[in-house]
Amino acid sequence: MPKSKRDKKISLTKTTKKGLESKQKLIEELRTCVDTYTNLFIFSVANMRNNKLKDIRTAWKHSRFFFGKNKVMIVALGKGDTDEYRDNLHKVSKYLRGEVGVLFTNKTKDEVQEYFSHFKEMDYARSGNQAQMDVTLDEGPLEQFPHSMEPQLRQLGLPTALKKGVVTLLQDYKVCKEGDTLTPEQARILKLLGIEMAEFKVQIKCMWNSQTCNFDDFAEEDVTVQDNEEEDEDYTE
Repeated sequence: MPKSKRDKKISLTKTTKKGLESKQKLIEELRTCVDTYTNLFIFSVANMRNNKLKDIRTAWKHSRFFFGKNKVMIVALGKGDTDEYRDNLHKVSKYLRGEVGVLFTNKTKDEVQEYFSHFKEMDYARSGNQAQMDVTLDEGPLEQFPHSMEPQLRQLGLPTALKKGVVTLLQDYKVCKEGDTLTPEQARILKLLGIEMAEFKVQIKCMWNSQTCNFDDFAEEDVTVQDNEEEDEDYTE
């Protein structure tokens, strides 16, 4: 019987620690950006959407974005004044909590704030988002849906039936109430109805200048968001 190609012994001393190398590379890239760009900004993201973040990165090709792996970025910048890479960078690190990113750019504070204050786009809400309005469907035909979708609508909780081949709501149905935390079923129904409730927006939290090492805090509230237990995939451009 021929020997299986899979039956190979691998010496652990020859394996590479890809995870460690990836983290070290990210640390080096961040520190290079600190030395290269004039300004560093921390931004938070509401209703995160990868495609919209990519649109921003495309529009800001002259700059550099990092998103995710907060703990590694904290190591790169410094946790305190004794291990920070440059003066006052440890003040930036306290904002690396939750869904936030780092922007390195040569654009001024006014230019950055002007752009991001106007970059707001609506999208479909996801499970866990808060309903922004009451949505109620009236009893009667739901002619926007093909008959083939009736079982799916019924599975989502809508009291529907086919009447003469038309999807029909058998009674008034409240999809959601303003302030509700949306369930997966509610979010799916709202998407099928074409109702967008989630606003993607970016808020600039703070700024650090590489020439003066000055730190500016733009946040209106103290940072209270706790660290994510799991590190998200980092996005760099």
